[in-house]
Amino acid sequence: VQLVESGGSMVQIGGSLRLSCAASGFTFSSVDMSWVRQAPGQGPEWVSGINTRGNSAFYADSVKGRFTISRDNAKNQLYLQMNSLKPEDTGLYYCARNALPVDFCSVTKCYEDQWGQGTQVTVSS
Repeated sequence: VQLVESGGSMVQIGGSLRLSCAASGFTFSSVDMSWVRQAPGQGPEWVSGINTRGNSAFYADSVKGRFTISRDNAKNQLYLQMNSLKPEDTGLYYCARNALPVDFCSVTKCYEDQWGQGTQVTVSS
């Protein structure tokens, strides 16, 4: 299993970024996927998850209405479009395979602990 995140950068408050995750080593189209972030000195926070077909997505309350998750199963790619970025969105962003269906993500830990190297998002004024 290999997950390679990219697209992070430093942006101003209110800016936008699109993160990508290239997946390999497993049947991507058969696995629900999530984005997880970790701010400095804090534990991981589930951000968003998407089902295998890409037609059902869930979001943490902190990003709902601002972030959009999507996937391209033909390219083995997972995406996270982030708009209206806030300083509290700063952190390392990881993509992760789900250990549970994405429907469970809002109530329990749903993702595996095997991540890529992450991509840094820094939101500043």
